[in-house]
Amino acid sequence: MPIPLAYDRSYALNAICPYYTMFPLEYPLGILRKHLHENPIVVDPFCGRGTTIYAARRTNLRSFGFDTSPIAVAIAQAKLASSSKSDVLKLAKQLLKYPPRSTPTSKFFRHAFAPSTLRQICSLREGLLSINKDSNECVLLRAATLGCLHGPVAKNLELTGYFSNQMPRTFSSKPDYSVRYWQKWGMQAPEVNVLDVLERKLARIPELNQRKIANFGRVKCADARLAQTYRNLHGRLVVITSPPYYGMKTYLPDQWLRNWFLGGMEEVQYHGFTQLRHSSPEDFVRDLSRVWSHLKKRADGIDLYVRLGTISSVKSDAKTLFHESLEESREWRIVYTKRAKTANAGKRQAQQMNGTSEAQEELDFHAVAV
Repeated sequence: MPIPLAYDRSYALNAICPYYTMFPLEYPLGILRKHLHENPIVVDPFCGRGTTIYAARRTNLRSFGFDTSPIAVAIAQAKLASSSKSDVLKLAKQLLKYPPRSTPTSKFFRHAFAPSTLRQICSLREGLLSINKDSNECVLLRAATLGCLHGPVAKNLELTGYFSNQMPRTFSSKPDYSVRYWQKWGMQAPEVNVLDVLERKLARIPELNQRKIANFGRVKCADARLAQTYRNLHGRLVVITSPPYYGMKTYLPDQWLRNWFLGGMEEVQYHGFTQLRHSSPEDFVRDLSRVWSHLKKRADGIDLYVRLGTISSVKSDAKTLFHESLEESREWRIVYTKRAKTANAGKRQAQQMNGTSEAQEELDFHAVAV
């Protein structure tokens, strides 16, 4: 059995920031290799951390990605950025020269980070937020910092890959729960040098400065349901995407700490960006159909590949939802519907944090416009 690409260091840029909703890189790579002779434009209207975008980079295809989550966009943009490790660290050093104007003082932040570490994080945060026009170095530094912001505490702090007290890597545990956990187990935030952690992170990405057909500006914070999102698209399209599963509405609270680093509030926000309506299956289907229709109008031929599943807490049928969305969009032909690996196997949306329920089955769909 071949080793998953997630463990292959040559693909490390795709893992610059852990993210708990993602399909394996093998999925979009396998699809794109079948379409290479067409030289298509690759699109992911729900790009998440940018695995499809990264697969397009690896196959030298032009790509566009859209998401309403600023966290997802910040990570996905890095998949189309190129710079040297030294230049990214040079920017970090410049930003760290300036002490932060303010630092959070809540109980969570006092327990999550050592004081000196928190000051460094805030210097990077304020510095990156003050930059008016992003560069490749900005994009990569932002994504790398998000990837190091929280995670497990290493036994040897000289090798640690994260800034925080004990936390998950892929999502941000809630403040009250985190503080209770740390106090229960007597855990102290490690005093780490942010620059050292970032240097170790970047050193593990050998392809950092490999110039490809890449432009991080093609990943945008935009609503996939709006026609204007696709105004710069035209040509032969291959769409590879995995929309938020029906009922999955926890992206913002699950990523609240990374959202804070990007300029958000110091507290958990439960309402904010939304990609699809989850008020009813009919609304969900209607929103999906709008996305497919907008893409079809911009295409000179289009293949649509979708991975969709369900979450255990909401009763729904992924096959029915997807088929109905195509019917409402009209003039599509389904090429195949087949089982994907379960969400547990692929570290996917249905795998809930600290949950005991099994992930529900996921399905892969392929459709073409007729």
